[in-house]
Amino acid sequence: MLFLFFLKVAGMNMKKLLLFILLLLAGQPLNQRLWAFEPDHSECLVAAKAGGGMDISCQLVANSLLAARLIDTPMQIKYKTGGIGAVAYNHVIGVRNNDPQLIVATSSGSALNIATQKFGHYDVNSVRWLGAVAADFGVIAVRRDAPWNSLNDLVNALRQPPCSINIGGSGSIGSQDWMKTALLAQEAGIKPTQIRYVGFEGPKDAIEALLNGYIDVFPGDAAELKSSLQDGKIKVLAVLSEQRLPEGFADVPTAREQGYLVEWTIWRGFYMGPQVSEESYQWWINTFRRMVKSTEFEQERTKLGLYPFVVLGQEFTTFVEKSVNKQKELATGIGLIK
Repeated sequence: MLFLFFLKVAGMNMKKLLLFILLLLAGQPLNQRLWAFEPDHSECLVAAKAGGGMDISCQLVANSLLAARLIDTPMQIKYKTGGIGAVAYNHVIGVRNNDPQLIVATSSGSALNIATQKFGHYDVNSVRWLGAVAADFGVIAVRRDAPWNSLNDLVNALRQPPCSINIGGSGSIGSQDWMKTALLAQEAGIKPTQIRYVGFEGPKDAIEALLNGYIDVFPGDAAELKSSLQDGKIKVLAVLSEQRLPEGFADVPTAREQGYLVEWTIWRGFYMGPQVSEESYQWWINTFRRMVKSTEFEQERTKLGLYPFVVLGQEFTTFVEKSVNKQKELATGIGLIK
């Protein structure tokens, strides 16, 4: 009885004592606070339809956290489409602004939308930026039976008036899929306004439209096309990376190799509501730090076709701010905004 009284006075109940003993037996670091926040019904929100890059980001984190035993209960993946991320951004800020269980997938496309004010009056400071955990790269893809086998072939076709080539991707004019093609056109001396672009809510719809002949070119992301490339249904004319990508894309030249100085790197990360407590925010940052060092995470990232890139916490907040400013410069240079 005296021992139990001492525990009560010390503020440690029996459950926490047992947890302390289990941590000792498991060899876990003892500098972790036993009473800190820990999610029991975590959720990853995809700000788009299933099957795209945002979905892949949530799969990466949900699968890795569970496999590495950093969470006990499987993370739920849910979807909130609309405005290529705008509906989710507004929802988190206005409705779930202090939810410690919720993380939201984001990317360089989100930074572009903020830069071009597609998220309404909310700006880069309206949420808490958690971290980026992987990267992807833009690609220019066509159907396997398309008449173009290089960027030069495609660019020459785009120069023929009137241009009858339909290009389609995620989002409307001004989205990052549109920007990939617009930058290529500008590099080739073609006015981006001459491009015939069809917008879709997500890459899955755009890929289906490509395979069914409704569009001719898809300026998507490498990870989004991994399965279609393996099936032999498409061919990729160029990757928009500094160097060639490994594995399934090893034989695909970069745009730079073909004479077009166009690169498009997609960072894949997460944000939280603006009123989330510091304790909860730090739990997620520390857990992400442990996750990205795990073998389970590296295996999952490779399986999903993503590439190494990690920036967390305050460093990521600064990175996103700079990314938004860079996107503003690109959008201004291409005539998208003034």
